[in-house]
Amino acid sequence: MKKRNFLTCTTFALLALATSSVNAQTTAIKFQLDWRFEGPSALFLTPAAKGYFKDAKLDVTIDAGNGSGGTVTRVASGAYDMGLADLAALMEFHANNPEAPNKPIAVMMVYNDTPASVMALKKSGIKTPADLSGKKLGAPVFDAGRKAFPIFAKANGITGVQWTAMDPPLRETMLVRGDVDAITGFTFTSLLNLEARGVKAEDVVVMPYPNFGVKLYGNAIIVSPKLLKENPAAVKAFLQAFTKGTKDVLANPAAAIADVKARDGIINVELETRRLKLAIDTVVNSPNARAEGFGQINGPRMALMASQVSDAFNTKSRINADTIWNGSFLPSKAELAILPTK
Repeated sequence: MKKRNFLTCTTFALLALATSSVNAQTTAIKFQLDWRFEGPSALFLTPAAKGYFKDAKLDVTIDAGNGSGGTVTRVASGAYDMGLADLAALMEFHANNPEAPNKPIAVMMVYNDTPASVMALKKSGIKTPADLSGKKLGAPVFDAGRKAFPIFAKANGITGVQWTAMDPPLRETMLVRGDVDAITGFTFTSLLNLEARGVKAEDVVVMPYPNFGVKLYGNAIIVSPKLLKENPAAVKAFLQAFTKGTKDVLANPAAAIADVKARDGIINVELETRRLKLAIDTVVNSPNARAEGFGQINGPRMALMASQVSDAFNTKSRINADTIWNGSFLPSKAELAILPTK
């Protein structure tokens, strides 16, 4: 009798241990940002630092990136499971690689508006988009604003622009030196980089694309089709944890910069705090974001963007917006209601 009880207890113990082991299993996810560890990366680093991903049974590794195009190709190759990338870069990849077996899918909008803008120094005499006609503009060849410039030019009647290419670190320097008349870049990147080079903000003319007829979406969370197929629950869990962390960042951007500092100890805390707040105000908690809802998109607007990107990027095939986006993994609308009222 005692032997039977011992075997029964042992069996239950083993079952409990097995169940505990299954419950304790976590899903490893490799995530790549679109750029370096700067202020806006707090949106992902804060939920990681606070344990939100861990609580969702996810082992998330977050790496810096070197541009949205690189993030898209690395997720497509399987080197990364998820990433943050400019939606236009994702569309371009789909349209130029129609036979690619693993085209990433966007599942959540992070920057509801493109952060791209044209910037010039006031002393150049450039005041409006019309003043850019015939001028020399500069940007890296892969810059989102440069690639989408034909859309901006068409909306504002700009003609005769000449382009100069350079590496990203030289963009603002060349504008300050007068090597180019204007540059394209993310507002929260180039404007603060100009200040770091001794230019006062009031001496810079900033023309954000969304303010001048360009309705493009910005950066979205993209996922490999393999992860979507094999572990959709992990994708949903990631987006829920990310949303929870973003709510914290919106509530206290200054505190969130500590999580960025923990990943890159040489950042300028004051500068990156300003960069994060500028990103929040211009593309995360923008009027369009509040109208459509955080993380979500508007179908007709997405379709228009697909058509515009097809033309501006001169893609091999037309972009089908329906193959780019899948919003079925998003948290509930109640969970997504995190944007503060302005």
